[in-house]
Formats: sequence, C-alpha cells, structure tokens
Amino acid sequence: MPSIGYHDAVNEALERMEDLGYERGKGVDVANHGPMGAEALALLGQEDAVAAWVGRYRRAMEHHEPPAARFALDPADESSWRPALGVFDRAGDWERLFVRELAQAHWREVVARWWPRLLPGLFAGLTHGLIRTAHAVRGLYAAGDAPTRLQLDELAKGLAYWAARYAELPGTPRLAGPYELSAAVAALPRVPHEGGLGPDATRGRLAALDKDPGYAEALTWLTPHQAPRLLSEMTLRFADVYLGHPEVFPVPLIHGVTAPAAARLVLPHLPEELHAPTVARLWQVQTAFLAVFTVDRRDEDTDAWRAYVPDLPPLHELGARAAEHGDEHVIKFTEACLREYALRPDPRYMAAAFAAQQRITPLDAGGGVSNWRERRG
Repeated sequence: MPSIGYHDAVNEALERMEDLGYERGKGVDVANHGPMGAEALALLGQEDAVAAWVGRYRRAMEHHEPPAARFALDPADESSWRPALGVFDRAGDWERLFVRELAQAHWREVVARWWPRLLPGLFAGLTHGLIRTAHAVRGLYAAGDAPTRLQLDELAKGLAYWAARYAELPGTPRLAGPYELSAAVAALPRVPHEGGLGPDATRGRLAALDKDPGYAEALTWLTPHQAPRLLSEMTLRFADVYLGHPEVFPVPLIHGVTAPAAARLVLPHLPEELHAPTVARLWQVQTAFLAVFTVDRRDEDTDAWRAYVPDLPPLHELGARAAEHGDEHVIKFTEACLREYALRPDPRYMAAAFAAQQRITPLDAGGGVSNWRERRG
C-alpha cells in the first residue's frame, strides 16, 4: 500500500508546481504537463513516486513565464471575452476570470457554462486545454465537498489554457453519417506532404486542412451513437493507429487516445445535450491528426504490432514501468489506456501503452517532445 493517498499526493504536487508557466521548451511552445502527469501517476497507484517525479519533471525543461493579467474579462459580456479567445497573451486575464468564477459558483456550473463556448477550439495546445481541464475535474470530483484552493486553481488554469490557446479547425462536424468509426478512419484519404512534422510544418498543414481530399466530407461521416460507445471506439481505434505507425514521431498521435479519454472524465458532469457535440469535435480532431501526422494507413488494423510488442508485461506492471520511465506523455497515455482497457478489454490498449514506453525517450534522457524541432523540423 502507498504511504500517501491520492488526494495528498496530488495537492502536494500542485503546490510544488504552482509557479510553473503554461508552456515550456526552447524554440517550441510545449504545454505544461506537470499537473496532468502528477495526477495520472497518482491514479496509476504510484502515489509514493509523485514527489520524486515532480522534481525530475521540473529539472527536465525550463518553463516560460506565464503572461500576466492585464485587463479584466467580463464573462457576462460576449464582446469582452470572445475577442480574447486564442490570444495567448491574455492567459493571465483568462486565469483571473476563472478563479473569480470558481469562487462564486460550483465548479460543475463553471465547466458546464464554458464548455460549449470553448468546445469549437478543442484543438487548443494539441488538445491540452481539454486534457488539463479533465485531469483537474477528476481531482475535484475525488475531493467531494472539500476541494482545495490548489485544485480549484488548477481547474482555472486548465480552462484558461484552453481559452488562451483556443484554435478552431476548418469546418463544423456533426454526427450524421453512414460510417462506424473504424470505417470512417479507413475511408479517410491520406496524402504525402512536404516539410516534415515539426511545429512550423504542422501549423501550415492544419491551416490548409480544408484543402485535403476527404477532410470536409469526413466531418459528417460518423453514425450517431451514445457518447460512451463512441469514446471507446475512438480510443481503441487510435490505440490501433498508434501501433500501426512506428515510423511517426511517437508523441502527437498519443493525443488521439488521451483527448477522448479525457473527455470521458468530464462528460458525466455536463448536460447531456453537450455530449454529441463534444464527440463530434473529437472526431474532427482525430481527422486532423490522421491528415497531419500520417501519409498512409501503414499497419493500421493489422496484427503487425505483435512483431515488435511480442511479450506484454502484466497489467499491474505497466503503471510502475510508466513511473520509472518518467516521460509525462508515457504516464498519461499509460493511465488512459489502462482505464479504457478496464471498460473494453482489448490487447491493443496495453500494446500501445507498452509501445509508447519503448518509443519515447525517458524523462531523464531528454523526454518526449524536447527535441521535436531538432528531429522533425
């Protein structure tokens, strides 16, 4: 049994990382993963490892100074807050707004009010606005009627990052089509593209998505189903996509699993009418991932992964392996895959988590994204 519980491990980590900015990295703006990684590590049953991991994480990469609050945003006045969406210099203003909102209303009310406003910009920070928000929501739900100031502030920061990095993809997705998710993924055209997969090239590809063959049509391909079923299809299909593309830089496609797995944490706290639009936006994001980060189907939907993941470790070992590895993406991905596996026991979840532990550089040796520009720019 761990000597420290989930609640204390998470709150101690939040206190030690309270000073960190929203992003980090030299020459690239990478989302601050510290609070998310610490919370996921505690969920993996590795509470005793959280404190040491926080120290490793802080040493691995310098964080940027967060933008200071300058001008107040009025949540009741759309002409006040809407122009600030996607303006990273307003992150401090957004954080102050959400701190104030959370002091005046229950966190569920705040999330439900802002979710439909932020949802079209779900791609924010490669979906890390959503993911950071979801990890904070899970911590608050676990705290019951006694959330700490640190936990409420972490939710404020998650929502603020989502708002400040708000990024709409072209088109409006709807669940209105003839395809099951696996068929939609298979039908989407993949085309070669120039410029590699570095941050600059990726931004260019995203801006031109509406010119990609099949992209606009794909946004309405999915057949409507209940959100839990579609979320399971999304996470399983993208675990398969991750396994099928060992040639791709190993971090971005992880978010095809962690984003819908994060949404699953929040949907029970949202009005039901927001479920279908959320799943539709997640499909739009996954379509973008496929278009930007893959050029063909390679080994998707095959057993080719068994050749390089021949002997999976026992389930109970994957969490400990993730803690030892230390990379924040590996930790979050492993936790998401274990959680999804519990709902739908398919070996591809475990294989994808194990593959990420092999493909991504351990934290103390450079981490997953610190050298993205150098390797793929």
